[in-house]
This record gives sequence, C-alpha cells and structure tokens, in this order.
Amino acid sequence: MLYQNQRIRQHDRQVLLLVQQRYFRRVGALVLACLLYYAWFFSQYGTSPERFSAGLQQIGLYLQRMWLWQNFTDWPLRYYLTQIFITLAMAFAGTLTATLIALPLSLLAARNIMRGRLNGTVALLMRRLFDILRGIDMAVWGLIFVRAVGLGPLAGVLAIIMQDTGLLGRLYAEGHEAVDHAPGKGLEAVGANSLQKHRFAIFSQSFPTLLALNLFQIESNTRSAAVLGFVGAGGIGLVYAENMRLWQWDVVMFITLVMVMVVMIMDALSAWLRRRYSVGNTVPLFKNATETHEK
Repeated sequence: MLYQNQRIRQHDRQVLLLVQQRYFRRVGALVLACLLYYAWFFSQYGTSPERFSAGLQQIGLYLQRMWLWQNFTDWPLRYYLTQIFITLAMAFAGTLTATLIALPLSLLAARNIMRGRLNGTVALLMRRLFDILRGIDMAVWGLIFVRAVGLGPLAGVLAIIMQDTGLLGRLYAEGHEAVDHAPGKGLEAVGANSLQKHRFAIFSQSFPTLLALNLFQIESNTRSAAVLGFVGAGGIGLVYAENMRLWQWDVVMFITLVMVMVVMIMDALSAWLRRRYSVGNTVPLFKNATETHEK
C-alpha cells in the first residue's frame, strides 16, 4: 500500500512537471513572438537606433525645460485658471447631458427589457447607433462641430455629448442586462406593471454601476476636454497648444500639474460618492423595527 502511494505521488509530480514545462514553453514562445514583432516594426518603419537615441535626448531636453520656471510671477495665472474652469464646465455639461440622453436610450438597447422580435430589432438598431456614436473619436467630433458652430466651448460640449451618448448608452444597457432577474419575477407575481418592474427591479440594481460609470467618465472627459482645445473647441487645450508652439515647456508643466491635482480631487470626490450611494445603509428587519416602535 505504501509503495503504491509513493508511485501515485511520483506520477503526480511527473504530470505537474510536464504541465509546468508546457506552460513555460508557451510563455517563452509568446515572449519571443513579441520581441520579433517589435524588431520587425522598428526595422520596417524607419525607427533606427540613431533616431531613437536622438529622440531620447530631445525628451530629456524638454523635461529639463519643464522644471525651469522662468518669470513665474509674470505668468497670466488668472487666465490659465479660467481656462481650466472652462474645461471642467465643458466636461460636466457634456457628461450630464449625455447621461440624460443615454439613460432612456439604454432601456431600448437592453435585451432583457426589449423582448420579442420587434423589440429585439429596436434594441439591435439602438446598439448599432451607439457603435456609430462612440466609434468616431471625440477629437473628430470636435472638428465637425467647430466647423458647424464655430470656435469655443460649445463645440467641445457637443463633441463630448456625441461620444458619451454612444459609450454610456452601451455600458448602461449592459448594466441593465447584468441584474438579477429574481426581483423582477417577484414584482410581477404581486401584480407590478412594466414601469414598476423597470424602476424597482432593474434600475435599483444597476444604479451603483451607472453611478460608478458616470463618475469615471467625468474624470475621463476632463482630460479629453483638454485635448479638444487643440482643435479649437476651447478650454485649457488652447493654452496647451499655444505654449507648445512657443516652446514654453515650463508653462506646459505647470498646467499639467494643475490638471493632475484637479483629477486627484475629482477622484477623491468620486470615491466618497461611491461609498455614499453605492454601499448605502443597512435596513433593519421588520420584526426589529416593530419591536422598536412598541418600546
């Protein structure tokens, strides 16, 4: 019996060794394929070692200039802060408007809500609409609206609305589809109508996910709104473009640090809101609540 157990352990060790060897061979082949791809890419697209070295030297020079703030007291700080405020206003206005549009449309794209052949076709068309809206980059939307409504923050807000409607609408629909179906069946058993089931069985469960998505998207749109200024959509991106064009890298670094601080503050506020509205408070049992009332 002891000899048989030893043979079984030895066989298990051999099997485990073979599995490990097969795993390491696959990982090694994957690493080798990645290295070969990089070698092919750099050789085909003209990135020579000399050019790569010169680029690193230029990056080092830019970083050195970024940290040498010359004539800081003469900078138009109020103008910079005003443009940052405009960027934040663009991000909030665009995200809020996109949320109000995407939320009802997401109900039309959720397959657990739109059941049946006709409703399924509507859900499919709505999803393709979301794909089109989010498939076009925000900078491209910015260029389109700059041509349509002119330079300024309005073009940036419209660009954020278009892309976020497609992005949030698709994510909202997937959040609706991921909910537990048991509460909906319970409400249907007690005679709840369709609107009540959507409100108390689906939206109540998907709300924490929707809140987290919105808070993250506001942070993302703050960074994206800064880029929209490069195409003429207003905000701090215009200041970025002007100072990069004039090689004033110290101003670029200052604005970057301020934007990072703004994003960190928004992240702290988002974490507080998620704890406040996603976790919530424990609801006491009916029995305990009745005993408390009698006392």
